[in-house]
Amino acid sequence: GPMREQEQAFWMVNAGMLMACAAVLAVCVARTHRHRPWDGLLVALAPSIALTATINWDILAVALTAAAVLMWSRGRPLAFGVLLGLATASKFYPILLLIPLLLLCWRAGKWRRYGAAVLGAAGAWLVVNLPVMILAPEGWKQFYLFSRDRNVDFGSAWLLVSQRTGVPISPERANLYALLLMVVAVAALAMLTFTAPRRPRFVQLAFLIVAAFVLTNKVYSPQYVLWLVPLAVLARPRWRDFLVWQACEVMYFLGVWMYLAFTASGNKQGLPVDGYQFAIVLHLLGTLYLCVMVVRDILTPERDPVRQDGADDPSGGVLDGAEDVFVAGRAAHLARQAVPPRAPERPRVEWGTSGSGGPRG
Repeated sequence: GPMREQEQAFWMVNAGMLMACAAVLAVCVARTHRHRPWDGLLVALAPSIALTATINWDILAVALTAAAVLMWSRGRPLAFGVLLGLATASKFYPILLLIPLLLLCWRAGKWRRYGAAVLGAAGAWLVVNLPVMILAPEGWKQFYLFSRDRNVDFGSAWLLVSQRTGVPISPERANLYALLLMVVAVAALAMLTFTAPRRPRFVQLAFLIVAAFVLTNKVYSPQYVLWLVPLAVLARPRWRDFLVWQACEVMYFLGVWMYLAFTASGNKQGLPVDGYQFAIVLHLLGTLYLCVMVVRDILTPERDPVRQDGADDPSGGVLDGAEDVFVAGRAAHLARQAVPPRAPERPRVEWGTSGSGGPRG
């Protein structure tokens, strides 16, 4: 009937727009690191994108965030802010990128550029949200109240803990624990940023902050993996590590649907609770593994695949090759050892000695 045709048409239009977002995403990632366009292939071939792109509109926020990162890498902080603000209007997580950016701009003393980014983000977010706030304040509040009052749900570490211990965790307590863990993560990120021997690359810290949010959040919808894909590709472009992580995520994806089938079917077909808990642990471990690899790259920059050709931070825009203004601990010690104020060529030559591929990670 006509209703069915309408549904099909809607689905086709929807799928077409989602495919456009996926294409924008792949192009933006491929262009962010000028000398490594092939890293964009990892996005194009990521199984998790094929599996989860059509679940929800997350890929719109992901594509906008990737476009924002591209703008920052081209030294356009205002354009970065505007795109990030639009992304945040569709999903909360992109605003988190302003935290690592704050730390990096602090270390490099780029306050004006950071201000432009924040202004752009706030402005774009308000342009989208103000009309709704004025015309439908109740509906607008509802979204935030739902996020706040939502119960501990699929895929989160909190669900695992409450299922294993048999003690239900209330939304309030889960919110509090998640917030405290995020504060700890930001403090750790700040320590890492100010003590690392070289200023971390922007996308490395961006990946870590979003991963921290994903790991501590009280729900992990299967499509949240999309948030991490472009950042993971730019932070640690190694096929092996990327595929190990993707394999864990695909297993989780299959696990959650099989578990839903198990809970929905009367005759208990599907994946029982223990199997599902194993899938959650796989997802948590896979994501943590990638975090550990990125932190290792930050602490030993000569292992970082992106820096092996002598680059500093191709996604850093105004931060790329900038001098350090504020450092602490190990970085300050290294800065004092370097007699000329800035001679990055010497260590770069040493790192390049193992051929263009550099030491395998």
